Amino acid sequence: MTAAPVGHHCPTCVAEGRAEAKRIRRPLARPRSVTSAILALNIVVFAVDWVLGLAGRPDTLLEGGAMVPLLVANGEWWRLLTAIFLHIGLLHLAFNSLALLIFGGLIEEAFGSARMLAVYLVTGFFASVTSFTFGSAGVAAAGASGAIFGMLGAWLAYNLRRRSLGVARANVQGALFLIGINLVFGFTVPGIDNLAHIGGLVSGVAAGFAAEGFGRRTTGRASNAAGLAAIALLAVVLALWRTSQLT
Repeated sequence: MTAAPVGHHCPTCVAEGRAEAKRIRRPLARPRSVTSAILALNIVVFAVDWVLGLAGRPDTLLEGGAMVPLLVANGEWWRLLTAIFLHIGLLHLAFNSLALLIFGGLIEEAFGSARMLAVYLVTGFFASVTSFTFGSAGVAAAGASGAIFGMLGAWLAYNLRRRSLGVARANVQGALFLIGINLVFGFTVPGIDNLAHIGGLVSGVAAGFAAEGFGRRTTGRASNAAGLAAIALLAVVLALWRTSQLT
């Protein structure tokens, strides 16, 4: 047994705790593969859309892929997913890219590339559906911020599971502070789709737990995938209900 301020701990538990704390605390040494790919895709899409706009073509990527509620209700469901890869202006892209680099990298480091991609797509989709379901039918939306709030929610869930560690508790406090600041900012500054942010955050917390499994011990891959699929299914149900209200 290993002596500790609060008693004695088994050597295996101490080693596991140290390894977990090191992984949580480890800085982002380099962009992760999937995070880098999403960043590159967002930049390329923005550049192509900008060029098409300069050429005066009406069929720009933003016009064809933004989340426009009435068009979604009329059958253009792809907009609920394509909207998370589109941005309105260079500043919009820059802020979202920086946030994605940080939190996407953290989640990819914690969960692995495949699960990070699944969490990103599921929470981004859920964020779009939340905006579509509860927002105004006449307001279009685009941007990766809903999915980024999903990453932040997943990071919160990841650290809540490890709250016995001091560094994890500090990460929880930091995440809650960022969430609070951004939600206040979203409610007070016009033009921000706070519904998408809330949808991404809530689904991100759920996805963060689902990606590792609920309970004290993590579950198998099939169970993890089922949890993420359940979140996506709920989003589909909400979208179908909203469509029935608009058509």
